[in-house]
Amino acid sequence: MIALEPGFLRGSYPPLVTPFHDGAVDYDAFARLVELQIAGGSHGIVVAGTTAEPSTLTLDERARLLDVAVETVRGRIPIVAATGGQSHAETVELCARAERSGADALLVVTQYYIRPPQRGLVEYFADLGARTRKPILIYHIPVRAAVTLELDTLVQIAKRVPNLVGMKHAANDLDLVSDALENLGDEFRIHVGLEALSFPMLCLGASGMMNAVGNLAPRHVARLYEAVAGGHLEAARALHFELL
Repeated sequence: MIALEPGFLRGSYPPLVTPFHDGAVDYDAFARLVELQIAGGSHGIVVAGTTAEPSTLTLDERARLLDVAVETVRGRIPIVAATGGQSHAETVELCARAERSGADALLVVTQYYIRPPQRGLVEYFADLGARTRKPILIYHIPVRAAVTLELDTLVQIAKRVPNLVGMKHAANDLDLVSDALENLGDEFRIHVGLEALSFPMLCLGASGMMNAVGNLAPRHVARLYEAVAGGHLEAARALHFELL
């Protein structure tokens, strides 16, 4: 695995919603939402993740959202571009555009609907990893993608893809978190995708959260991460129940 800066891809990285006005993406409003996250203490943002409803957006709209984010952030916090799609060709195109736009990392969902076998997942991510130098995180969301990423598959992908640095884990599977960290090391960045499991997964060693609720309560979510990272578990538990 490539080496990352110690604080990179750690903390709260909310997946931003996509604002619309009169049936069109409102890029000015999106820029304001980005500023809201910075002011709220978020450690980074995700652009065009599931919460952004990317399946309703064109490739150009997804790319433009990322451009607006990069223009707005101006290097103040990291930007993760969600570049996965059902089509391999679309995913390749979105990854290339994200790299040109200046995204700091890529978040690629497992191929959904077609339910690939585990060996297919290995080849898919090996192919994508060979096409970019950007850090890649796998987006594991079996309830939506209808495919579950097994530990051995994750380990095989990591062996084939040096720039695989982590995953967003949106599943009720704490065992995979422990097993992944045991096999791939504490530097493997695991981000929690299910709000109710943020506190326990962080306690196990997850690196942060990509929680939709961060759109509404960015400061609380950021503080939850910071409390756990600082060893203040009672304070973190209280924040968990506030957010719940």
